[in-house]
Amino acid sequence: MINRIVKMEFQPDKVTEFRELFAQQQTLIRNFPGCLHLELWEHESSDTWFTFSQWTSEEALENYRQSDLFRQTWAATKVLFNAKPAAWAVNKRVSL
Repeated sequence: MINRIVKMEFQPDKVTEFRELFAQQQTLIRNFPGCLHLELWEHESSDTWFTFSQWTSEEALENYRQSDLFRQTWAATKVLFNAKPAAWAVNKRVSL
């Protein structure tokens, strides 16, 4: 399983547009083959947002990243950024 965190910082006047876009796309992303889980997190600054997703495999994540759904969603999202996004694949070590 792959755990993926993506950090995105938005122009303050573009946050509402991002939230609307995510609301439109979230079910499609979550139901994409290989996606097991999807969350949207807001930092207290409200301009910084994170997605947390879980994928069955690196191949499933890559299939999503090469899909029309990702390309269309990312094209609409990246024009709203205030800074370069960052992404990490992370492994859970402890769960209490």
